[in-house]
Amino acid sequence: MKLTVGYLATPSGDDGVALATVLASALDASIDIVIVIRSDEPLMEGSGPYRKVLDAKAEQWLSGARAQVPDGIEVATHIARHASFAQGLMEFAAEHDSDMIVVGGAGDGLLNRHTVGSVAGQLLHASPVPIALAPRGYRNGAQRTLTGLTAAVPTRAGTADPSALAITIASAAHLPLRLVSLVSLEDDGADADGLETRRRHVAAAQANLENAARKLPDVDGLESVVADGSSLDEAVASLQWSDGDVLFLGSSRLAAPKRVFLGSSASKIIRSTPAPVIVVPHE
Repeated sequence: MKLTVGYLATPSGDDGVALATVLASALDASIDIVIVIRSDEPLMEGSGPYRKVLDAKAEQWLSGARAQVPDGIEVATHIARHASFAQGLMEFAAEHDSDMIVVGGAGDGLLNRHTVGSVAGQLLHASPVPIALAPRGYRNGAQRTLTGLTAAVPTRAGTADPSALAITIASAAHLPLRLVSLVSLEDDGADADGLETRRRHVAAAQANLENAARKLPDVDGLESVVADGSSLDEAVASLQWSDGDVLFLGSSRLAAPKRVFLGSSASKIIRSTPAPVIVVPHE
């Protein structure tokens, strides 16, 4: 497995490196740390020395990022050039057969919560590979390890189901997997007390649990949970999270085939989740 980290020399950039390290350790993956330098600035007389200085600074930043990765994990650093940081990352990931792009959030959010910045926002609406998001301050955790996976199982037809990828990773890394159906009175068509909505989600959760159990007959730690509340925020808050958890979300039914597209419900879930989040492309 190969991970591409979109890096900036900021605390948020270090959050992304920390998450990539945790994932790589559990999945025996390699890491490519990438800085994208803008390539659309006009060439002017005397700009050569400036670009050399910028490249040297980028190499210095990459060296500092590489030093954060523990021994035993294969890591390489790269400078890419593109007019768009996000597009540059996606093209790099495609050219290097990366399985996932990892980034940190915006630097002005709440600690241990997600704030989607401009680069992450573009990735979350176009990437052909899963996007892993580190919450703010993730780098400060003491020697984190991946201990459990949670997949938010959709109940609306057409919404991408992240369970397949979560099951694959849980099996490869020998981790427990929790399937979650989030019940909210915000759902379209919910009745006054939400009973019908809850019944629908419970039925979907049980069906997906049975499906996952058939795929993983010898894996322990598989569970199905229905989390409910008057809002998605409340439903997510009712779940218990540990420092080693990761949440998988599917893309909106509006997504193009094999592309990530973050829907409104998934956006609310991300804002309320203290754990890292991996958003899976449609289909």
